[in-house]
Amino acid sequence: MSEKVAVVWDDRLGAYDFGPGHPLAPIRVQLAMRLAIDLGLLELPNALALGDLQPATMTDLHRVHDPAYVAAVQQASLDPTFIDIARGLGTSDDPVFAGMHDAAARVAGATLTATQAVHGGQAEHAVNLAGGLHHAMPGSASGFCIYNDIGVAIAWLLDQGAERVAYVDVDVHHGDGVQAMFWNDPRVVTMSIHESPRTLFPGTGSPQEIGGANAQGTAVNLALPSGTGDQGWLRAFHAVVPQILEAFQPQFLVTQHGVDTHADDPLAHLNLSIDGQRMSYQALHRWSHRFASGRWVAVGGGGYSWVNVVPRAWSHLIAEALAAPIDPQSELPDSYLDFVLSRLGEHSPRTMTDGRTPWPKPFDDGYSIDDPVDQAILETRRAVFDFWGLEAETDQWNW
Repeated sequence: MSEKVAVVWDDRLGAYDFGPGHPLAPIRVQLAMRLAIDLGLLELPNALALGDLQPATMTDLHRVHDPAYVAAVQQASLDPTFIDIARGLGTSDDPVFAGMHDAAARVAGATLTATQAVHGGQAEHAVNLAGGLHHAMPGSASGFCIYNDIGVAIAWLLDQGAERVAYVDVDVHHGDGVQAMFWNDPRVVTMSIHESPRTLFPGTGSPQEIGGANAQGTAVNLALPSGTGDQGWLRAFHAVVPQILEAFQPQFLVTQHGVDTHADDPLAHLNLSIDGQRMSYQALHRWSHRFASGRWVAVGGGGYSWVNVVPRAWSHLIAEALAAPIDPQSELPDSYLDFVLSRLGEHSPRTMTDGRTPWPKPFDDGYSIDDPVDQAILETRRAVFDFWGLEAETDQWNW
């Protein structure tokens, strides 16, 4: 069993709400937390519940966001007719709402609380499902994200003297905001495995994006073709991420766990299952111990199949962090099933699995230049591996 694991939650995090019809509805996280509670995860002896979460301060936000942008968000919070297209405010993705600044700052504060618990030794791992707003840029909102809670947390770690922080993003969309914030900082490695920018927002994240002049090789982008499923995704993930982590030897591992890679997600085009996503959590947990002395902060992210995917996937994430993995064949508690039906009028899946048993076929055992996933792997490895003294290719081939 892991040492203490902080699970960060406060009902006020539900105030981060763009309104009816918006895909990033707070019910996503609320359902996930309800399922985790009904599964008894927060009653485990190593679970440390952290609540009464305070918003990030101006000092915290200004570490990664332009003061003029923060001021614009504050103004928008007081005026629902406010529009500033240049700063991404008042768009269909990021409509303004009353209290937006406080709501977004509280999400950032929640991830910062999780990070401080790990940094201070209060917890070995920490999870904030409400976080993961990885598209927010230094001076603008983007992709449902007002403040970049991940950037706020990483910048705080750097201010405390951290010399090596690794960020791994498994959301279907490129982690562009976090990459931009640390583009030229050799103390931070950002790794994003996502659907190809040719077919999905935000249109960035090509393998050729490798970091600024002072940090070449520290931005690692693995762009997978539309339609990639469990097998190909896991193969790619294992062909790039652990090699960079081993070379970098981070002091902290921060991970974003958007679950919009799932085949049921309405906003993207990958074909993972709950079971494939669960395997990524297992790997990142293992790598946190192997490469980062167990210091692991995990946050949520995208995921727009509110009932079928998000609650089960993120309950698996919390359980994995607690070193108390849930048997995939387990049935969801009746109390949870009844809650979903009464709250949303929908029937939840009844088990914690999609019935898949994927496994990552090792890339170095052989690959095919005709396979689109293997092509994507090769492109990323050729772009960055040399900076880390790693071999991009293997002599073994499958045809």
